[in-house]
Formats: sequence, C-alpha cells, structure tokens
Amino acid sequence: MWGTDPGSTAPRWAVVANGDNRRAGLFATAAEAAGHGTPRVVEWRDVLREGGHDFADDEFVRLDSPGESAEVDALLRGVDDPTRVEGSARWYRRFLECVASLRGGRRLDDPAELAVMFDKRLCHDRLARAGVPVPPSPTSGGLSPVRDWADVRGLMEEAGLRRVFVKLAHGSSASGVLAIETTASGRIRATTSVERTEEGRLHNSLRVRRYTDEREIAAIVDTLAPDGLHIERWLPKASLGGRSTDLRIVVVGGRATHAVVRTSRSPLTNLHLGGARGDLAAVRALAGERWAEALDTSERAAACFPGTLCVGVDLLPAVGWRRFAVGEVNAFGDLLPRLTGLPGSGAEGLDTYAAQVAAAESFSPGSFSFGPFSGPAHDLSRTAHATA
Repeated sequence: MWGTDPGSTAPRWAVVANGDNRRAGLFATAAEAAGHGTPRVVEWRDVLREGGHDFADDEFVRLDSPGESAEVDALLRGVDDPTRVEGSARWYRRFLECVASLRGGRRLDDPAELAVMFDKRLCHDRLARAGVPVPPSPTSGGLSPVRDWADVRGLMEEAGLRRVFVKLAHGSSASGVLAIETTASGRIRATTSVERTEEGRLHNSLRVRRYTDEREIAAIVDTLAPDGLHIERWLPKASLGGRSTDLRIVVVGGRATHAVVRTSRSPLTNLHLGGARGDLAAVRALAGERWAEALDTSERAAACFPGTLCVGVDLLPAVGWRRFAVGEVNAFGDLLPRLTGLPGSGAEGLDTYAAQVAAAESFSPGSFSFGPFSGPAHDLSRTAHATA
C-alpha cells in the first residue's frame, strides 16, 4: 500500500482545474483524507486570461480536465455554444499553450506527453512503435492527411477497411466520432452522436443516431476534417449480456489500479451516451487467465507516458475475450466516482484520486520503477490481479 512517511511533512498540493467541478471536489476530499490539507485551486480561466501561473518549488502540481465549463470552453475553442463540435484543433493549440505557461512546482503531467495523448494520430503511433496492440490505422502518426470525405473513402479502400471509426484527432468524450460501416453492394451507415442542423452546423447530442445517406455523412466529415481526423479499424468487440463491451483501466504510477466495464447497444460505449457500467467480476470470469494480459496491456500503454502519474486506458477486448487492444490513452480518464482499487493493485480501498495522492510522493517522472511495484513485488501483484 502506498503511504506517506510518518516523519515527513505533508505535501502541498496545487490543482489546475475548474474549481466548481466535481473532479476538483473529489480530489480535494482525497487529499484532505490523507492529511495533506486542502489543495490550492488554480482556475483554468485565470491561467488562460493571465497568460500563465507560477508554482512554489515544493508544490505538487496536478492538472485536471478543463472540460464542463462553458466559459473555459469558449476561451479554448472560440465557440459560443458548448454543444458545437467544431473547434477542436484550436482547443488543442490553446490548451498546449496554456500548459506551457505553467511555471515551477513538481509536475505530475508531462507537457510533451499531453501533446501526444491529445492527438489520437500521434498517440496511436507511439503505442504501435512500443509494440502495444492497437487497431490498424491508415492515419497513424499523422502522415496521411484527411481533407474530406473523399480522403476517408480512399484511405479505407486502400487499407481494405469496410468498418472504421472516424475520430476528431483532438476530440474527447466521443465528440465528433463516427462508426462507419460499408458493404460490398455500396450501402453505408454511420453511427454517431453528431447532430447536423439544416444550416450545416454540427452539435453534440446525448442521443446516438444513424445516418444512411452518404451525402449527409460526407457533409459531416467535410465539416470535421479541418480540425484533423484519425481513422482506425473498427474491431469486433466482446459482449456482455448481449451488449458491446470495453473497459476503462486507470493506471497510477505504472500499475493498473482501477477498472470499469462499459457496455452499450451501440458502438459508442460512453456512459453519457446511454452506455452502462457492466459487471467486472463477470468480465474477469470470462477473461480467465487473460485478465492478467488485459492489465499488462494497459500498463504497457501507460509506460509510453512515463512522465504522467495517472492515465486512463481504453481497452478493447476481442470477441471471446481472447486478446486486447488499446483504443486510446486519456490524460484525464480518472473520473470514476466511488470505484475502489483492484485486488493486488496496492490501491485497495482507495478511489482513483486517493490512489494518486498516495503515489505522488514516490513518483519519479521518466520511470515507473518505484514504490510498491518495483522488483519482485510487481510479479507477485500481477498474480494477485489474475487470481483474486
């Protein structure tokens, strides 16, 4: 179990966040429960408006998601309606500029790694080069530009892909994602949460819809393309209770500590789009000995970002739970309220925020060989993962 040396001084925490967001509140609760006091909150809006912020050398600096704030979203994306899909490329540039303007402190989120995680093309390439299993992609590394729907069709045909996900390169929370299916007879269908107005504007919706008119699909893709697009093969996923299933694995300090099962009747398993949490015990039973492989794959993905304390790995189980691939690595993928750590993870009884508080003092950017997971203990806890 992680912990603070009883003879040491409690760490000072500073969190860059939207202060009224539940994420900030949950992390503050974890820090206070560990005896670290209430973290100092630095508002994203203030950093954006003031051009940066300075931290004390002994402050642990944790970045949280700038999402769920219309004001901050407008500053980053330059749109007046937070439901609008467009503007993710501007968001990416402004966000990285904002992160670069933070000075000092003991950083728990590496800026260069954030730049990769928030570009799905670069993230896919980094994972693939490290030997982490990922869906085949013709846009990996960003070498193949996607300017419009014609480019999407051309890349699909060249790669021999009939079922793909088309994603905004800098999107999150399934914004702008289209699950596209084509048949040999020429029929096409796109499943997405994107709603297109009569004026051609795109909005995120909480209702998943299907488009079967290629002209309408092309219009959506053509509108999204200037923000950058990533294409990857739509892998057939395992099912649980007749519902498509994937997993979010949270990795803290190199160790897979928390896992949640996401199920859906649509290809999009995001909980805000009608997805539901599944039974983790049932998944572990179905995966059997391969559960250890699921955790190992997630940890290998996280190891591609050794300067970042915590990431959320979207893990895609193949039909029959025979193997696993990584869909994405999320810098802010730890919002799993009330979920406690996996057996054998070292985070038993801790939520994702408490696990980060406990691991932070031992964190050495650039290496995950620290704390309770270095040396033989790593192998022992791997066995505990698989058998507990």
